[in-house]
Amino acid sequence: MDTPHTPEQTPDRRRIRDTAGQDQVLAASSASGLRKRGGVIVGSVALLAAAGWVASSWLGGAQSFDSTRIRIAEVKRGDLVRDLSAEGRVIASNSPTLYAIAAGTVRLSIVAGDKVIKGQTLAVIDSPELRSTLVQEESTLASLEAEASRALLDAQITRANAQRALEQAEIDRTAAMRDLERYQRAYAGGAVSQNDLSRAQDMLKKADIGLAAARRDSQLQGAGAGLDARNKQLQAQRQRAVVDEARRQVDALTLRAPFDGQVGQVQVPQGTSVTANGPVLSVVDLSRFEVEIKVPESFARDLGIGMPAQISANDVRYAGEISAVSPEVVNGEVTARVRFAQGKQPPELRQNQRLSVRIVMDTRRNVLQVERGPFVEQDGGRVAYVVDGSTATRHPIRLGTSSLAAVEILSGLNAGDRIVVSGSDQFDNADRVRISGN
Repeated sequence: MDTPHTPEQTPDRRRIRDTAGQDQVLAASSASGLRKRGGVIVGSVALLAAAGWVASSWLGGAQSFDSTRIRIAEVKRGDLVRDLSAEGRVIASNSPTLYAIAAGTVRLSIVAGDKVIKGQTLAVIDSPELRSTLVQEESTLASLEAEASRALLDAQITRANAQRALEQAEIDRTAAMRDLERYQRAYAGGAVSQNDLSRAQDMLKKADIGLAAARRDSQLQGAGAGLDARNKQLQAQRQRAVVDEARRQVDALTLRAPFDGQVGQVQVPQGTSVTANGPVLSVVDLSRFEVEIKVPESFARDLGIGMPAQISANDVRYAGEISAVSPEVVNGEVTARVRFAQGKQPPELRQNQRLSVRIVMDTRRNVLQVERGPFVEQDGGRVAYVVDGSTATRHPIRLGTSSLAAVEILSGLNAGDRIVVSGSDQFDNADRVRISGN
């Protein structure tokens, strides 16, 4: 049951005013309405174009990559110099090591680093065994030389005896012939008998036989005596060679400088023993230094003996040439040696000193080239990504010769093209990718 309101509690609806009286009706012009609708239409078209551009950009590449993760280079035309730069170490081209010819105690006359001249005594090895052997061989030689002299004397005596026997046989024949002539005259005069004449004839025949035998004996005895003497002389000559070798070995106990240079490493301390054929010290030829460098295997086949090079030492360049290339590949590198041309080398060079070497192998004039990068090794150097705006497209190319800094382009690219030379391995062989921030 509703409670009746008193006149004081009943609201006076006529006293509450709304805002209708505050509103004003403005008349909108037709031109203003058209401008608003045109602005909406233009904004919508711009939004759709932007959306379409973004969609086309995203649809054109499978992925997007930050430009900071890749390196882009421009294809240019110019001279391509195929050169090779490497750090090398100085080595002595003539640095022999002197060895002990026999076991003994070493007495050094120098220390490492000393300057020496050719023939200077560097060390002496005391070897009593070798010196004793020399004395024994010299005694044997003296004995054989005496025997050879005795054999010559015996040969002379034998020839003299044979000659005497030959002369005696000739005298006997002459006497027998005279007796025969006398008997013939006596027999003709009837003074002797036939038997005496026959006996004289027999004596002449006997003398002839004796003379022929004496001649043969003289020849044979002379030849035999000569053979004996020659045999003794050959034995003495053989022993003389043995003595010469023993003397050479004893002389080799004194180590001398083979040329003007500097003592390198001394491998045996003073007063210590060394084994036979053991290293003692090395001598460095200061006038003939070379630089040893390591060359990548890919460039090794282009190197040749006599190829010119430049050697840099203390900001000064010296002319050089390749003197040797190793036929062996070790860890993907080949060892090569570069010598100073015409013997002109920096002063005060030392072994293992570091020098820079530049070898110019070839120069190609006015060729299409680009900066060398990892793309050369990817896909065999047959593909490159050409950058156009923010899109990189995969293109087939053909590469030519290359240097350490650039590579020749034979086909597939034009001057002014920009390609990805590093970082394209991230593209996963996609035909087209988007590059952001480019």
